[in-house]
Amino acid sequence: MLVPDIAELSRRCRQLGRVVTIETAGTVDQPVECDLMAISPKLSNSTPADAVWSVRHEKTRHQPEVIQQLWARYHSILKFVIDSPADLEEVERYLPAFPEITPEDVWLMPQARDREQLNEKTGWIREAAEACGYRFSSRLHIELFGDRRGT
Repeated sequence: MLVPDIAELSRRCRQLGRVVTIETAGTVDQPVECDLMAISPKLSNSTPADAVWSVRHEKTRHQPEVIQQLWARYHSILKFVIDSPADLEEVERYLPAFPEITPEDVWLMPQARDREQLNEKTGWIREAAEACGYRFSSRLHIELFGDRRGT
């Protein structure tokens, strides 16, 4: 959604009969055309260690009005990247601001850069998702290719 020409690109793809899924952090709204809006709000685990970038990131990472606008206009899911059990608690505190979002619209995905990390987190995150009525998504590109750029 940060790309200036995304609205035109999405329209053209739909004209060509393509299925369009847009993944966004939910911080910018543009008049796109899509079949699925995968909104992936950034949790506090995403804050960079860099002093300058962390201030900017914290100021912009949570835009509930944008998420509400996107949710109202598009078929959507809400996907959270989970690194630790504290992230699950943050999701639970986050969701009441969006009563229109049902548990089955919420997806949890492990934060992992390689197969080992993915294997360590998959079980407990999958169990947490099932316990809350959420859905679970793995990271197929890591399962298949490991920690390799361009996949």
